[in-house]
Amino acid sequence: MAKTMQCNVVSAEESIFEGSVSMLIAAGTEGDLGITPGHAPLITGLQPGPIRVVMDNGDEDVFYVSGGFLEVVPGVVTVLADTALRAHDLDEAAALESQERVRKEMAENAAEFDYGRAQMELAEAAGRLRVLQQLRRRSR
Repeated sequence: MAKTMQCNVVSAEESIFEGSVSMLIAAGTEGDLGITPGHAPLITGLQPGPIRVVMDNGDEDVFYVSGGFLEVVPGVVTVLADTALRAHDLDEAAALESQERVRKEMAENAAEFDYGRAQMELAEAAGRLRVLQQLRRRSR
């Protein structure tokens, strides 16, 4: 069995990562996933949050995805996301500000308030903050 697999992390705008990895860890819509070489074929939705890829030398790279899909085929795992960013490109202040703004809007309970949009924005802000927390834990 191969010790690595091809990994592609792609956003709507660009390819964020392409390389050989020994594992990918993601938050799927049905729970957390750990994908290693030889994994059964799979397609699943992704929740907003971190995607961790482990290189064959043990180094890790962390990405934020706004949601999307993960596909596993023999020898290849692909993440397709509307938005995908490297963890070090995230702005913590902007994520906290977005979270606070949406919570304030929800509290004001405006008549034309879009709760679906607010819930999505809160999930994305929380996902960005989870990615930053993971990045901090890794750098300790």
